[in-house]
Amino acid sequence: MKLTVVGCSGSFPSAESACSSYLVEADGFRLLLDMGNGALGELQRHCGLYDLDAIYLSHLHADHCIDMCAYFVARYYRHDGGRAAPIPVYGPEGTEHRLTTAYADTPSASSMSEVFDFHTVKPGSFEIGPFSVHTEKVSHPVEAYGIRIEHGGRTLTYSGDTGVCDPLVELARDADLFLCEAAFTHGKECIPDLHLNGREAGEIAARAAARRLVLTHIPPWTDPQVNLADARETYTGPVELAAPRATYEI
Repeated sequence: MKLTVVGCSGSFPSAESACSSYLVEADGFRLLLDMGNGALGELQRHCGLYDLDAIYLSHLHADHCIDMCAYFVARYYRHDGGRAAPIPVYGPEGTEHRLTTAYADTPSASSMSEVFDFHTVKPGSFEIGPFSVHTEKVSHPVEAYGIRIEHGGRTLTYSGDTGVCDPLVELARDADLFLCEAAFTHGKECIPDLHLNGREAGEIAARAAARRLVLTHIPPWTDPQVNLADARETYTGPVELAAPRATYEI
């Protein structure tokens, strides 16, 4: 598998990065994890507008899904070649309604489904192209899912947005790469069931025996170096900060 960081800023785009979006590729198949603010523009550095094969939305907060409205425009109103065929979109219950409401002026209530083939995510295992995936509900104010992606004997786990919870540990168990949010700063923000800090991300990676930890979803107002240092206090494996356009072979 190849992982490309399209965007990794938390809450809103920074001067350097779009919000959460990650491209996973294997066997010629392209799966996009989340499409937050600014992600669609950055995505075009890495693949064509119509080259995605599937999209997974971890939850329906704007910094993880709002550029789907712009992507709807690109697919629905395409003049060169006509309207794009529906692409599978995996998201929590109500994804179609959320995106239609956010766009606010679709030609009809079902226009989104003309270019997006919506599938409701629940806890469990299923296939997306060549990937075997497992999803579990994680701790966040809205319905949110972490995902474990397996291919060719390798494993990538993406936390989405979450507070500390046991399902995330199991999703990251022995993962070759654990892409984990670390939005909060240890000792500064302490709101349960919302986000992790660097120390907590490290603790979860250690409990899961993940082989590599990449911290992501750090908001522009947070010092990422503090979170990185905190993660290294609790996790002895390789740990680094996600950066836009960074790639990983898994």
